[in-house]
Amino acid sequence: MPSADVGIDMRRSVKNAVVPALVSLAILSAPATAQTNASQAESEAADDVATQIREQGYDCKDPTNAKRDQKASEPNETVWILTCENASYRVRLVPDMGAQVEKID
Repeated sequence: MPSADVGIDMRRSVKNAVVPALVSLAILSAPATAQTNASQAESEAADDVATQIREQGYDCKDPTNAKRDQKASEPNETVWILTCENASYRVRLVPDMGAQVEKID
């Protein structure tokens, strides 16, 4: 008949094998999760920026992408490159003001 110590050792062995496997799985899936979150953020940004320019009379059908233009952005002035089905725009968002919109060919 096996002793109680053998059962404890088996549980420790299983725990020692399972925990690193779960940590590895979490690490491997992190880039995919980050990419999904980034894609979702870009989609939400596209919708938000498109809503802003539509309110100002610009046509933006089915916004597909909005990427922040880091080089053109300044403190309190964020510049986005907005891609819509029918056009692309460079949009400068300034708090408490209308967006400055430039159509890109």
